[in-house]
Amino acid sequence: PPPPTPRGGGAVESGADGAGRWNGELLADRAGLEARLTAVAAQAEPPELHIRPDRNVEYRSVAMVLSSAQRLGVTKLGIVGNEQYAR
Repeated sequence: PPPPTPRGGGAVESGADGAGRWNGELLADRAGLEARLTAVAAQAEPPELHIRPDRNVEYRSVAMVLSSAQRLGVTKLGIVGNEQYAR
């Protein structure tokens, strides 16, 4: 099972189809993602944000999430699900 969602934070999932989800909710576009990232960064004690890329997603989708998070001030990030890449 996936790790629990951080309290007050979020889990960003990048699907193989390029669709992004925040805690399971489909994101319409990058602006929707960035609004949520801004809210996380604005918290007095920001929680860790979990990024869960699908093993078949293009790296640029993950890089976009990381880039937006950094630019918007999210300082606690964790990439989860790396075990899917083990052989």
